[in-house]
Amino acid sequence: MKKIASFLLIVIALTSCEEEITRNNPSVQGLKDNVLWRANDYSAVVQGNGLVITGLTRYETLILKTNEKAKKTYALGVNNSRTATFIDDTDGQELTFATGQAQGDGQIVITEYDDINQTVSGTFRFNAVNVNNNPVGGEILNFQEGVFYKVPILEASPAQ
Repeated sequence: MKKIASFLLIVIALTSCEEEITRNNPSVQGLKDNVLWRANDYSAVVQGNGLVITGLTRYETLILKTNEKAKKTYALGVNNSRTATFIDDTDGQELTFATGQAQGDGQIVITEYDDINQTVSGTFRFNAVNVNNNPVGGEILNFQEGVFYKVPILEASPAQ
């Protein structure tokens, strides 16, 4: 009986020392009005000198736009070349929140732009304004603790 008890203690000790495996999968996620929001699909495209990072769910689209690709902080609510836009098309009622020239606030931070593997990583947070004052949504949409991690950079389609 002592041998069985000793064996069980050893097994428990060994399994509790098991190394936790974490995966570093690409993603776009954040707290949308304090609720976890995660994109099902995501991509980035070089547009001019900047980036457009897009995260999608079935009915929602998050678009983060910068005017450069450099690793730095891009303030939102300053101009229309650095913006955050969130579109909710649930039940065919399109609801758009956006930052722009003197509209909303926040930031996009590019922490890694990988030319070799064609990925981009960073963080974001913003308060975006209900663009059309649609009564279906509130006046402001808040995103906090936003992260885009190793989002693939796709080739931009040629302008037509």
